[in-house]
Amino acid sequence: MNAIWRSRKQADFAAEKLRKFAQPQRLMILSLLREGEKSVTEIDVATGIGQPALSQQLAELRKAELVTPRRQAKQIYYNLANESVALCVRSIEAVFNAGDPERILLNMARSDLLPGSENAVCGAANFARLR
Repeated sequence: MNAIWRSRKQADFAAEKLRKFAQPQRLMILSLLREGEKSVTEIDVATGIGQPALSQQLAELRKAELVTPRRQAKQIYYNLANESVALCVRSIEAVFNAGDPERILLNMARSDLLPGSENAVCGAANFARLR
C-alpha cells in the first residue's frame, strides 16, 4: 500500500471518491444500506429524504458505483456495491460517532483480523480490510 502523498494520481482518485461520501443524504443512504438490502420505499421511510431528492441521490450513488440496484417486479432494491464501500461507511461512522475513533478503528482491525483467522492480513493491509 502506497502513501497517498507519494502519488498525485492516487490523491486525486481518493479525493474524488471521498466527495461521493461527503454529501449528507448520500451518507445517510449508505449508512442505512450497511444493514443490508433495502427497497426505495424503505430507504425513504427510514431516512426521511423524500422524493425527488432520494431518486437524485440514488442516481449519484449508482453512477459512483457505490450501490447496486436490483429490480423485482415494480420495486427497486439497493445494496452496497462491495465490502470496500461498507468499510468506508463503517470507518466514517467510527470516526464521527465515537469518543475515541483511533481505539475503535484499531479494535475493528484486531477483532476481525487476528493472526490465524481465515481473514488474517498482516501489517498495514489490516486497515484496508476493516469491515
